[in-house]
Amino acid sequence: MKPILNQKITLMQWLVCMVFSYLLIQACGSKAPAAKEEVSLPTTPVEVVGIGDTTLAEYIDISAVSAYTEKSMVKANINGYIQKANIKLGDKVGRGELMFSLITKEARSIGNAVNKLDPGFKFTGISSIKANVDGIIVQLNHQKGDYVQDGEALASIVNRNSLVFLLNLPYALNTIIGTNKTIAVILPDGVKLDGKVTGTMPAVDSLAQTQRYIIKVNTSKDIPEGLIAKVRLTKLAHQNAQVLPKSAILANETEDEFWVMKLINDSTAVKVKVEKGIENDQTIEVLKPTFLKTDKIISSGNYGLADTAKVKIQK
Repeated sequence: MKPILNQKITLMQWLVCMVFSYLLIQACGSKAPAAKEEVSLPTTPVEVVGIGDTTLAEYIDISAVSAYTEKSMVKANINGYIQKANIKLGDKVGRGELMFSLITKEARSIGNAVNKLDPGFKFTGISSIKANVDGIIVQLNHQKGDYVQDGEALASIVNRNSLVFLLNLPYALNTIIGTNKTIAVILPDGVKLDGKVTGTMPAVDSLAQTQRYIIKVNTSKDIPEGLIAKVRLTKLAHQNAQVLPKSAILANETEDEFWVMKLINDSTAVKVKVEKGIENDQTIEVLKPTFLKTDKIISSGNYGLADTAKVKIQK
């Protein structure tokens, strides 16, 4: 009887295990499959620009100093006293304008007595001194009442039309200035004047190795002598260059590799390596590759973007 009992117990255990396994499988199978979680990639707001097609030039700025090359000395033409002085320091005078009236010592002493004796003599003893150029009074040596001798300097006038800028150009750049037919002279207040090289000094500074050039400008603006301005020279110019704003060009730490972020659709930007050319204050020339007019290049928000980054165009 014992073997039969043991067999029944073993059979019972097996049945229980089978039932339990079946229930466990059914319970697991009745659960709904877990929904896959969607991974949302971060989206960066950006601004885009198109490729430009223009003439691009690379410049170099060098300081120049204003100067007046023509200064006239106004001199007395008789011995006598200054009866009238019609000018002051800093006054503007025109050609032929009366500046001084001189009277001889004799005429001042006898007054109008000679004319009373002989009205036809018409003696005055007065000499008028007029300006011989349009200019500005920069030096005044005598005033009314002073006694002066013939040939003595009374005042100094700078010719307003003789304004030039003196440029000390490094000799290594002397080939550049020859290619600039018109030279831009930029004043400290931002005013831009057009100038032209009218002469050069036949000597080089032995220490600085610079050669002096004389740049003539046409302006009605009163420019003081000794003013430091910037002379802008064109080093290189490319016609029909494809250009982008400087903000659109990215570089590595050593600045030997450059790229842009280009949109391949409305929401994805890819990294495109570029070869840059000349540049100015605002734009950079892209030599390679050649972009289409319809291509969209990120100009803002591109820093740190990875290849195939998700973006959103800001309008």
